[in-house]
Amino acid sequence: MNILAIDTSNQVLGVAVLNNEQVIGEIVTNISKNHSVRLMPAVDKLMKEVSMRPDQLDKIVVAKGPGSYTGVRIGIATAKSLAWSLDIPITGVSSLEVLAYQGRFFDGYICPFFDARRGLVFSGVYKWNKDTLDLVFKEENMLMEDLLNKLSEENQQVLFLSPDILLHEDSIKNNMSDRAVIPEGPYHLPRAAHLGLAGMNRAPDNTHALTPNYLRLAEAEVNWLNAKKDLEKNG
Repeated sequence: MNILAIDTSNQVLGVAVLNNEQVIGEIVTNISKNHSVRLMPAVDKLMKEVSMRPDQLDKIVVAKGPGSYTGVRIGIATAKSLAWSLDIPITGVSSLEVLAYQGRFFDGYICPFFDARRGLVFSGVYKWNKDTLDLVFKEENMLMEDLLNKLSEENQQVLFLSPDILLHEDSIKNNMSDRAVIPEGPYHLPRAAHLGLAGMNRAPDNTHALTPNYLRLAEAEVNWLNAKKDLEKNG
């Protein structure tokens, strides 16, 4: 099975091609540039590098969020367009789950997170059980302080993974002390190869029904809903 994996859900742009569990090629960048301009050229370059034609692909796997609203939309829209035009299945995978794959050999809780500003994070807690990555605490948009308080009650070693680790490293260490495990920089970046592995044997989604998982509404949507409520309240 030939798989194309696409992740533009955060600043990291990742594209990978896998044949079953073998990673054939991967492009990863961690720069602040427009994913909408760079994604398809990256896909085209990688496909040429690995000498694979689009009609040889069997499946598309895409990171469906949470993360950047714009980034998630770009990845999903592109992946759905490719899947539809090639008439192949598509599978969406949580961006947090993909990051948790970096802790494959850690025997404890794994806490991937993305900064969501104003003290908030997108996060979930995972744990590897042999070859299965289990969700211990559901993915939420929550205060980092609340997340750390929740984890401190578990009396577990916790591996923290995030491209935004520097923003929260001090509070993690202050709250979790020696139960916090914070690896070196490269382990905090999601890998498109891991995305492909995560979605390889997962049931496909309905191509047209696959939607982003933002975990919260965009600010514009919140303002619109509040304005609508005020209008209804005031008649």
